[in-house]
Amino acid sequence: MKRKATIAAVGDILMWREQIDSAKIPGADRYSFADMFAPVAPILQGADFTIGNLETTFSGKTQPYQIGSARTGFPRFNCPDELATDLLHSGFDLLTTVNNHCLDGGPQGLCRTLDVLDQHKLAHTGTYRTKEEASTFFTKQVNGIRIGVLAYTYGTNKQQVPADSPWLVNLLVQAKIEQDITALRSQVDLLIVCLHFGVEFRFSPTQKQRYLVQSLLERGADVILGAHPHVLQPVVTPLVTTGDGRKKRTLVAYSLGNFTSERMLAFDHSQCGAILRFTVEKAETGETAITGISVVPTFSQRYFSGGRARFRVIPMRAYLRKPDKHLPLRARRRLQKLWSRSVQIIGRRFV
Repeated sequence: MKRKATIAAVGDILMWREQIDSAKIPGADRYSFADMFAPVAPILQGADFTIGNLETTFSGKTQPYQIGSARTGFPRFNCPDELATDLLHSGFDLLTTVNNHCLDGGPQGLCRTLDVLDQHKLAHTGTYRTKEEASTFFTKQVNGIRIGVLAYTYGTNKQQVPADSPWLVNLLVQAKIEQDITALRSQVDLLIVCLHFGVEFRFSPTQKQRYLVQSLLERGADVILGAHPHVLQPVVTPLVTTGDGRKKRTLVAYSLGNFTSERMLAFDHSQCGAILRFTVEKAETGETAITGISVVPTFSQRYFSGGRARFRVIPMRAYLRKPDKHLPLRARRRLQKLWSRSVQIIGRRFV
């Protein structure tokens, strides 16, 4: 009997200060991000397994929420713990925690982030509290299909990984990734590799990225999920030859853009993201195939309600077809342009 599992994935979950302020419950020292995710929650919840890249930390109330750093020149992110609650309720199962902001709260903030995710029963991979934890691959059985996920980042924004605990952060070293793929390949039916890499605000991957991706696919990865450029990049399905000579269709999303974000550098496309959906089918012979690939372009919209700024992630096509009161004519015209460009970038056959 053939087994099937549907998987969904999104790009960077960013939380700037205005987004956090918009989630504060008036008159209370609490936050709710539920409304921010409500328009896309049914899509995320509809998958058997949903992945996102957590590009913030849960470093605690003793640290500010999103500040600039004169020392590094990069913003430093921190978010209320309530975000974890609402990510779980919105449908996320696994968060990759390894990216250039994972050390924004220092090693202590990194470890606290993982503690908070554990408390909320959200799985995570890419950063670790102990050497033993770092040596354990993430795997999960979904509908009888064993899925493995590896995650790496190109760097940490000049925040130094402590010399006495290099295992805190999975850095993007090709030889190490290939070694991990080789070690994990025989344990899983589907192997997903998440890479935080690329050039910010560029709509296409570099040649260096393409070579790396091809090498990892040939080594045994089935799916590559890219993040970091803060804009969408193409989704492609390379055909590779496995070690035993079989032809295998793989899946690569070079960048799924920003799932949540404010407008970055006055650049509309930094508010665009996508929900990638696909099905994994496992035959009685044990062979697996990726089918039913589709992409839902999304937009992180800033609007006003109740006299203050609010944010929400909306599926573009659905809201263009049936806009509500928070999407007036001018906003719809802007969204239509972003929709057309997003489809062009991703690839029309998937949208």
